[in-house]
Amino acid sequence: MRHIIVMNAKGGCGKSTLATNLASYYADAGYAAALADYDPQRSSLDWLDRRPDNRPKIAGIAGFDDGLRHVPRSADILVIDAPARSHGKELTELVRHAETIIVPVLPSTIDMQASDRFIKELQAVGKVASKNAKIGVVANRVREYTLIFDELDEYLTRLRVPYVASLREAQNYVRAYTRGLGIYELPEYLAWPDWEQWDPLISWVDSKKSQP
Repeated sequence: MRHIIVMNAKGGCGKSTLATNLASYYADAGYAAALADYDPQRSSLDWLDRRPDNRPKIAGIAGFDDGLRHVPRSADILVIDAPARSHGKELTELVRHAETIIVPVLPSTIDMQASDRFIKELQAVGKVASKNAKIGVVANRVREYTLIFDELDEYLTRLRVPYVASLREAQNYVRAYTRGLGIYELPEYLAWPDWEQWDPLISWVDSKKSQP
């Protein structure tokens, strides 16, 4: 089973958006997908509750209650939506369950500073330090041609971590979430700009560069 975790100690950076869209992408691609929500706010599980019956099913796991004990053995892909404020032993335990780690970062000075500290802590975790888990960063909810995006783009480019995608701020993510859908499940005429921005992230996750 492939384990992908979306995490950042900073709250509100779009972890659930990335996690739900990854789970729906793989479910649509024919994989047996599972989605574990470790955040007591249960944003990912609420999204799953809204998912239409005619869409490929995704197994939901309340990680904040039971960990990963109820993940179906038949699952091909497990996407983990990590909670905010994960540090120390909790961070190490979460990373233990993943081969691929995706860190979304918002275009703000506060978020960049917080992410800088978090990524350094993450790199010191044994599984990451030994290269048994790979990290990729994503610029999230960006508005191109703004000074703060230029600052974020420059910051992520300087990191010694793969900078794999830049995702715009768009109402399509709200439309998809409220319907229990992923961005790839919206009509092409509406969502093609977002598909193009997701393609580099999917390509990286599917490549050997994102796996030990």
